[in-house]
This record gives sequence, C-alpha cells and structure tokens, in this order.
Amino acid sequence: MSVGAGTAMVARRALPIIALMLVSTACQLPYIPYVTSPSPAAVARLVDASGRVVGEAVFVQQRRGVRLVLDVTGLTPGTKAVHIHEVGRCDPPSFESAGAHVNPAKAEHGTANPRGPHAGDLPNITVETGGRGHLEATATRVSLEKGPTSLFDADGSALVVHERPDDMRTDPAGDSGAPIACGVIILGSPDKPLWRTPWRLKETRS
Repeated sequence: MSVGAGTAMVARRALPIIALMLVSTACQLPYIPYVTSPSPAAVARLVDASGRVVGEAVFVQQRRGVRLVLDVTGLTPGTKAVHIHEVGRCDPPSFESAGAHVNPAKAEHGTANPRGPHAGDLPNITVETGGRGHLEATATRVSLEKGPTSLFDADGSALVVHERPDDMRTDPAGDSGAPIACGVIILGSPDKPLWRTPWRLKETRS
C-alpha cells in the first residue's frame, strides 16, 4: 500500500471519531495525526540559578487561551509563584534578563487586584516534600499565534518560578520574592521530545 493510500485510509477511519469529538468540543478540531493540523504549541525547560534543569512546561493554543502544563523537580518545598515574563532570556543566577511580567494591557498585577491582572499572571504551584510540583492552568490573556498578545513577539517570553507564593494582589509581582527557576518559551510540537507531560482533567484558569 502506498503512503498516500495509507493516509487516506487513516482519514476515512477517523471521520466518525472526528464527528464525535466535534460535538464534545464545541466544534473545535482536535489534533489527529495525518488528519488535522496540530494546535500551535511551545515548550520551556526551566533551570535554577546554577543552571541545573528543574522543570519542563508545555503550552498549547486553545480557543479560550493557552493551556499550560508545568512539572518541576528538585525545588524547595512550599507554594511558589509562576509568571510569564516579557523577555525570552534566562541569564542565571538572578534571571533579571527575563524582564517584567507579560502585560500588553498595561494592567496592575494580580487576579485579586481590581486593576489587574497582568496577562502573564498564573496560579501558584505547590512543591511537595520530595521537591516535585505540578501545575495546570489556562492563560486566557496570551496567545501562541501572531498578534498583540503573542508570547512570540520580537524578544520572546519566559516562564519563571519564584521563591514565595503570589498573593495575587500586590503590584508588580505579588510579593513573590526572587526568581528561582526560569525557562525560555520556544516553539515546539506534539512530536518533539519535550512533549511527554500527560494531560489531566483538573485545571485552574488565570
């Protein structure tokens, strides 16, 4: 069987599945290899002040915003702030090169701030006793596509974890302390090695 014939057969067999998934996803096409185009996706590998890899994140464009799944390891236990910063540079040890939070609307910081939030404000992540943490969220004010809210403007963007929790109110960074991990957000896709974090149903919207 030729490659073209095999692809056509996969497409025909997938049609009933696509129809069912369209109903369940409000007509948003899912990604099916060889049948539909994948959603724009990105990845970030986070390092600490010494350059040690301490986390990986996956970003996927969805209709309601950008879906984020973050896993960290080897961090001190506790609740930590997570933000998307406006520059795609992570120069240790301070990570000041990542700049301020992504904030195209020029708002103040915090989801509990009536004049906020920044587009880059995200929920806190809880790091357990063993040093591992997991966060899933949907950032509704940013995009992986071209436009004023894109994370891929001229200087890119970065994902940053801070030493303390975000109080969700105090401008400009929620009293979250110094950055302890940073990862440049780069374009990726479901078939690249970093794409291995499983999807789960639980999420928190920013």
